[in-house]
Amino acid sequence: MREILPVLARWHGAGVPFGLATVVAVSRSAPRGPGAAMAVGPDDEVVGSVSGGCVEGAVFELAQEVVAGGEARLETFGYSDADAFAVGLTCGGEITLLVRPVTPDSDPAFGAVAASVAAGEPVTVATVVDGPAPRGATLAVWPDGTDGTLGASGLDVAVTADARGELALGASVVRHYGPHGERREDAVTVFLQSFAPPPRMLVFGAIDYAAAVARIGDFLGYRVTVCDARPVFATPKRFPAAVEVVVDWPHRYLAGTETDDRTVICVLTHDPKFDVPLLQEALRRPAAYIGAMGSRKTHDERRARLTESGLTDAELSRLRSPLGLDLGARTPEEVAVSVAAEIVALRWGGSGAPLTTTAGAIHPPAV
Repeated sequence: MREILPVLARWHGAGVPFGLATVVAVSRSAPRGPGAAMAVGPDDEVVGSVSGGCVEGAVFELAQEVVAGGEARLETFGYSDADAFAVGLTCGGEITLLVRPVTPDSDPAFGAVAASVAAGEPVTVATVVDGPAPRGATLAVWPDGTDGTLGASGLDVAVTADARGELALGASVVRHYGPHGERREDAVTVFLQSFAPPPRMLVFGAIDYAAAVARIGDFLGYRVTVCDARPVFATPKRFPAAVEVVVDWPHRYLAGTETDDRTVICVLTHDPKFDVPLLQEALRRPAAYIGAMGSRKTHDERRARLTESGLTDAELSRLRSPLGLDLGARTPEEVAVSVAAEIVALRWGGSGAPLTTTAGAIHPPAV
């Protein structure tokens, strides 16, 4: 959804109705997760995807129908052994879609939500999926305000509280309530889609490898910052336009920067006077990934210095060094792919092994 919001905001701002299909539930080996979206707008323009191509044709027709009829619909697509030509997921999974019409009248807060996402401001959108409440009704929830209604004040109050909790986690989930927000009932199904600010990627060392890592980090949706103490290397023109470039001592910059459990830290400075104080700081703070470039010899020497500095074995165990997966990479771009592959594998619990050598679900449920 985040990727297609600029187009949807343009349609909404022009007063053009469009059909929006959102994945609200998946099972087994579904190709896209909850929150994936596809929209059909003016002149039958299509943006986004809900299944990687398996059911997009059927969803296109559904989106046209809901715009014409003005009523949201809930549809489930799965695999059919009985009819090989039926619309469904060839991967064997199942997805449930909420397909709803979006107009300035039906969803007046849509533009404000899109603006918040574009500005990196946290917001959660709650949408009625099923039950005795208006299907497709939305409630936008910010940390300090709301816009819209799900049809009952008690339901709005309960959902607002839950939406702010999920927003703090950056999670998108389905919740169940009674018609007036009763916690122990499940008559009304609501999808809470959180748009937390993008996770940070902090790249230290403004070398050619850093430029490649920064590009792939931006491509993966991170908010990328490159930091180096040497102004001759830390120049914005060497990096993509979306990448922030900072001239500062790496450890000092990191000490003044907030990180969380989604933050990625890539240490490419390859110099003990930068690496050691930087890793001392990094390994004692929240982060999803902390990787450092270097040869085996460099790694051993760096680890010895970090041990001498007082870091514990538990702290040192968080360090991915040498960083990246073994892809036989040579060029900066290839190394960046190996680093990105390790980050993704660590995030989702992947083995990094070729899929031809593994068994079981290719896309196991996220935990």
